[in-house]
Formats: sequence, C-alpha cells, structure tokens
Amino acid sequence: MGDIWLGSLTIFMTIMVVQGQLKTGFYSSSCPNAEATVRSTVESYFNKDPTIAPGLLRLHFHDCFVQGCDGSVLIQGSSAERNAFPNTGLRGFEVIEDAKSQLEAKCPGVVSCADILALAARDAVDLSDGPSWSVPTGRRDGRISLSSQASNLPSPLDPISVQRKKFSDKGLDDHDLVTLVGAHTIGQTECRFFSYRLYNFTTTGNSDPTINQDFLDQLQTLCPNKGDGLKRVSLDQDSPAKFDVSFFKNVRDGNAILESDQRLWGDPDTQSIVQKYAGNIRGLLGIRFDYEFRKAMVKLSSVEVKTGTEGEIRRVCSKVN
Repeated sequence: MGDIWLGSLTIFMTIMVVQGQLKTGFYSSSCPNAEATVRSTVESYFNKDPTIAPGLLRLHFHDCFVQGCDGSVLIQGSSAERNAFPNTGLRGFEVIEDAKSQLEAKCPGVVSCADILALAARDAVDLSDGPSWSVPTGRRDGRISLSSQASNLPSPLDPISVQRKKFSDKGLDDHDLVTLVGAHTIGQTECRFFSYRLYNFTTTGNSDPTINQDFLDQLQTLCPNKGDGLKRVSLDQDSPAKFDVSFFKNVRDGNAILESDQRLWGDPDTQSIVQKYAGNIRGLLGIRFDYEFRKAMVKLSSVEVKTGTEGEIRRVCSKVN
C-alpha cells in the first residue's frame, strides 16, 4: 500500500515539477506575437475546413504519447513515428509548418514546434465552441522520432484495462482518460476502424451487442459491408462540429462508434465519469466538462516535456536541425 502511495506521489510531484518548468507567457518578451500568430494561422485553416480542428487536437495527443510533448510526431522520415500504423490519418502538419515559418521570420530560433502544436490544439478546441485555456509554454523540440516507439498509443481496439495502463504510464488517471477521450466530440474516424463491430464482431457474422440497434442500422448505412474503408465518419453523429457533451450521451446510450469509446460504459469506474458528464442538464454539465477538459489538457501537454537545454528549437518542424 505504501509503495502504491509513494508511486502516486512521485507521478504527482513529477507533473507538478514539469508544469513548473513550463510557464504561461514564456514568449512574452522573446517573441511577443507568438501565440497570436499561431491563433491566426489555425483560424485561417479552420475557416476553410473546420475538420482541421480535431486533426490538430489528435496530432498533439499523439505527439505527447510518444517521447512526450516534444514535436517528434512532426518529423519526416521513413522510420519516423508519423509513419507508424497508429498514426494513420494524422492531419494538420501544414498548419504547424505555416505557423512556424511565420514565427521564424519574426523571431528566428525562438518558438519550438512542440509549443506551436500545444497552442494550436488549444485554439482548435476554442474555435469549435469549446473551452479555451492558458497553455504553459517553454517546451523544447525532441531530436528522436521512431515509428517503433508508437506502440503505446491508444488504439480503438483497446479494452479498458489496456487504455488505463497506457494513460497511467503517462501519469494520467481514469478521470483524465475519460475527459480527454471526450475530445472525440469533434473527432472523425474511417469505416475500416470500426466496421468489424457492424458485421463480424464475434467471427460468426454478428454485430457488437453493445451497439444500440437503431444506431447499428445507421452505421451500416454509412459503412456498407465490404464498402469504402477510407470513408470518413464523425465520432459524434449528433453535433459533429461542436465541442460539447453529446459524445458522452452517445456512450451512455450505446451510440459510440469506436469500440474503445463504448467500453468506457462497461467499466464501473469510467462509467461513473461518463455519467457525470452525460447527465440530463445539458448546460450545467457542459460547463463542468469544459472546466475538467482544460485541466486535463494542461496535464497532458506537460507529459515528459523537454525544457531548458534539452532538445533544440527546430528551424523547420519536419526535420531536426
């Protein structure tokens, strides 16, 4: 029991120390327009295609799970992590490169790609009618990016026990897990990542019994058997472009698209958190989710960051200096 308590304390202290190394307004003197530049860049892409918002959020999330939040997912190369299977369909690289090139013109060698990505994820949520928050900055860019290290990324096939382990390895608890998965309120996926739930879940041709029958019919229309596996589908069919709590109502009602999302309802600990967010009074519970999501994102974006003299400040986000 003492070991568990000490382990939890160590993780907590590590997060507190890391957040202490980062600070809000890190660039206020060295590059005063850094955050405004990222915001205007994200906004210009968002105005042309609002689905870039979940793309940027996922890009940041996937960055933080491998080597920490160090921009390593942005590096190009045949063996780089962005080419790993769990990173299939990652989007938004051009937004980060655009912001970076503008910032290099204004403040050469000052603003890290890792910070640009963390700021862009915040702005993407804000533009989707979600919450905004102060992003602690001061991350440095990593020099290592290996696809072989991406196996610890959460997968749509993961049972709760595996999801829990992958998050706890990053100092994130059940509450963080459910809260961060709530980002799927604006997320998208492809038919190939969940069609097995619709047609051959038990290898006898049956569908996943946890899917609401009416919703199953809807999904089978969207993704016909042996149809186009690359067809994109919104993870929240009720309000796909709005950052809200309807995703949690879907999980509660058997209307989650990814198996990993629906499994949140099958575990008593994660179910209670989903229920708290889903509730019945939309307004009040929306505010609570917004508040909790801000906290969880600050915690996520502080995972294993490089600060001080670690890493580097890349000149171009897709390659090390």
